[in-house]
Amino acid sequence: MIASILAQGTDWIRPHADWHALAPEIVLVVGINLVLLIDLWLDDAKKWMMATLTGFVLLAAFIPVVTLAVIGDDVRSMFFDRYVVDEYALILKAMFLLIGYVVVLISQNELEEGGYYQGEFYLMLLVSVLGMVMMTSSRDLVSIFVALELLSIPAYMMAAWRKRDTKSNEAGVKYYLLGVFASGVLLYGMSYLYGTTGTTKLTEIGAALAEADAGPGLIAMQVVAVAFIIVGFGFKVSAVPFHTWAPDTYEGAPLPVTAFLSVASKAAGFVGLVTMLYVAMFAADGVYQPFLWILAALTMSVGNVLALRQTNIVRMLAYSSVSQGGFILMPLAVLATGDAAESALKSVVIYLLIYAFSNLGAFAVILAVSRKTRSGEISSFGGLMSYAPGMGLLMTLFLASLAGIPPFGIWIAKLQAFKTVLDAGGTAAYTLAVIAAVNTVIAAAYYMKVLREMWMKPAPDGDTTPINTPQPIWAALTICAAGTVVLGILPGLVLRFADLQDLTGALGGG
Repeated sequence: MIASILAQGTDWIRPHADWHALAPEIVLVVGINLVLLIDLWLDDAKKWMMATLTGFVLLAAFIPVVTLAVIGDDVRSMFFDRYVVDEYALILKAMFLLIGYVVVLISQNELEEGGYYQGEFYLMLLVSVLGMVMMTSSRDLVSIFVALELLSIPAYMMAAWRKRDTKSNEAGVKYYLLGVFASGVLLYGMSYLYGTTGTTKLTEIGAALAEADAGPGLIAMQVVAVAFIIVGFGFKVSAVPFHTWAPDTYEGAPLPVTAFLSVASKAAGFVGLVTMLYVAMFAADGVYQPFLWILAALTMSVGNVLALRQTNIVRMLAYSSVSQGGFILMPLAVLATGDAAESALKSVVIYLLIYAFSNLGAFAVILAVSRKTRSGEISSFGGLMSYAPGMGLLMTLFLASLAGIPPFGIWIAKLQAFKTVLDAGGTAAYTLAVIAAVNTVIAAAYYMKVLREMWMKPAPDGDTTPINTPQPIWAALTICAAGTVVLGILPGLVLRFADLQDLTGALGGG
């Protein structure tokens, strides 16, 4: 080993760094420090500037992502192939930065009116987004875990941001305790994986797991490692039965934070899981495919059934988020069957993108309506079309997308997921497709319940005064509506970015 290191000369001391490829992360780091420093010098009357500064930081980080995508070079690999920027990483970096920007837009007025700690909030948001951006390029156990904790720890604090609100405190504590437990489980699995393969580099772990000459004891330890890693990520993506933190946390956290957790945090967990499955654990399909099959079936079914019982729209969307996670897991349950790997990856990427736009848009509408009704009950949306038709039409668009109704948003993602499972073939795949089809019908019921209130019921107490919606929320709604419609009609705009060049090459032994 020493001889091989010496043979590399000094290259092992000076790892290659592509500054253009690292530009989004660098901009975020600089922005985090700017927000921290400038906030110290502003008095309370000027704290509104922090939202503007944070928005500019996120847009500035978005620019190198666009330039990298336009240049379209080959895979940019750094730090001994442990940090990779390819088309897959770029589209997900763009998604996380855009999610962060939309969350800033819907947070601005609530933070200003609620007297919350604005500078600190936006600092935590930027740090969490930095962790998500890092997750997309991480190809090493250490960097994946660091990115996961970097995005999670600020989120724990953001969930409890209303420190004088007992529900917010409960949300933060539950999210923190179960999140830390999940991190411990995940780290335990990673330690087993490292111990049995002797490396933290994902491609080398994948090669080690593919070897056929491992003894039974070593194989048993690797099975435990894969199982614990899936359980750890199961908590992060709120898969059943590891979802118990989600409803209370979503309901108790401030609405902008709930929107952020339901979209960005969940997506980051899926990104980490996908990277581990494709690069490190692909050869262990006999372990993770049955596990993921069960998780997918349970998650979509339990999430839907519990969502049907909810009267609070935030809790309903929390269980809806759980159920949507089951649909995202569905193609992953067959990814090693036949030629399903590439199709499954495209399905997950397009689902995460459209789900982000649709769910964020729904939460933006809830935030706008609750400013008038001061209620989170589904009944508070009664008569919305009579006094706020624009807001009602947007909510109809977002809920129709979440329900999978063509031509809006998620229908194309669900179609891709079904196609992946059906193309894989076999009894298990067909059974999972039937379960998913039944759950698609069930999900339509609780989305339609909200639409019925909006279109057919009178306004609560006959109050039909217009909603005073701030401009930043309208801007967020415009972005989300455009993304939902465009991606539903023209999914090919982003599907090409779902070709995980470095990962699919690894699958073929390259």
